[in-house]
Amino acid sequence: MERIVAVVPEAGLHARPASKFVQTANRFDSEITVGRTDGDAVSANSMLAVTGLNIEHGEEIRITADGDDSEAALDELETLLTTPVEDEDGDGDENEEEASE
Repeated sequence: MERIVAVVPEAGLHARPASKFVQTANRFDSEITVGRTDGDAVSANSMLAVTGLNIEHGEEIRITADGDDSEAALDELETLLTTPVEDEDGDGDENEEEASE
């Protein structure tokens, strides 16, 4: 199975989004790869390989999964890539800044 997904997090597939992506991929038994739609794919289980792709915000990527839990894996990874990181933890940071002022 495969999905084409536009990367929403501002950092692209670097730093925190890449770490969460790899951690999520590692929870599944399926063999998962990620790459540009017009290029080679790398193992989604390797932080070095994933960040080495230099995927930027707004780029479309292809995620493939082969295994019994491939649909669930693709669902979770797609959700992760289409959710802005700021929405996940931005509210708490703003409140902390206001409290410290």
